[in-house]
Amino acid sequence: MPNQTSVTEFLLLGVTDIQGLQPFLFVLFLAIYFVIVAGNGAILMVVVSDPRLHSPMYFFLGNLSCLDICYSTVTLPKMLENSLSSNKTISFLGCISQLHFFHFLGSTEAMLLAVMAFDHFVAICKPLHYTLIMNHQVCTQMAVTVWITGFFHALLHSIMTSRLNFCGSNHIHHFFCDIKPLLELACGNIELNQWLLNTVTGTIAMGPFFLTLFSYFYIIIYLFFKTLSCSMLHKALSTCASHFMVVVLFFAPVVFTYTCPTSGNSMDQDRIIAIMYSVVTPVLNPLIYTLRNKEVKGALSKLVRRRF
Repeated sequence: MPNQTSVTEFLLLGVTDIQGLQPFLFVLFLAIYFVIVAGNGAILMVVVSDPRLHSPMYFFLGNLSCLDICYSTVTLPKMLENSLSSNKTISFLGCISQLHFFHFLGSTEAMLLAVMAFDHFVAICKPLHYTLIMNHQVCTQMAVTVWITGFFHALLHSIMTSRLNFCGSNHIHHFFCDIKPLLELACGNIELNQWLLNTVTGTIAMGPFFLTLFSYFYIIIYLFFKTLSCSMLHKALSTCASHFMVVVLFFAPVVFTYTCPTSGNSMDQDRIIAIMYSVVTPVLNPLIYTLRNKEVKGALSKLVRRRF
């Protein structure tokens, strides 16, 4: 079936229409992007270089840091460019590519957070079998599986979106190319695309979220009924707290965005929520994990002393 698309480029309207705010937003998001790359890059570096962090927990943390760097890189550089430029266009191919990588990395992160919750569940509830269950081969297979699943989930959306007919306005009321804003511009039948968004993406978002909640619910019940030592209880809950904070920060806006129906006046709201999971969460992740994790803080201090 030939592509009927007549639009060759889109116009990204950005975070706000107020021109006076553009220089401020440029400085703000440039600083945030620097912190995201530096913070997550530092975690990735110590996880790879420090032998004490060569465990399943930090293997998955390294994957998360890599995802956060790539995830923010998909949207922030283009947003920064548009903040200073009068030409805010993005080509049709560039738009579909941005959509693909955004959903590829976003859905991979959602599933990875569930895998990290499972790792905590096994470490706390099955400590004697932990090294057998979470061996290097299993961890690698789990990581590869979530990356591949995320890729094909995004590929499904990018192919289906690229085959839509865009014959009217090319103004995207967003700071990056996402499915919902593009469906607003489509001229043809979008029922299948909407069903895929609600069903497939909804499952990718809600499935890992509920698996994570179930894991932590079981962990809490297990700790209160099986753990007699208050210090062990506090240490286990402290270990889980960092990950649970990341889960809430990531899933709350994602679930709201991709499970709630789009209304005529919700585009500004969607842009604000998108900033939460695409910008704020990646910048907070390294802060949450380093401030609450003695091993990572120790490895970072050792790395800094070695460099300087």
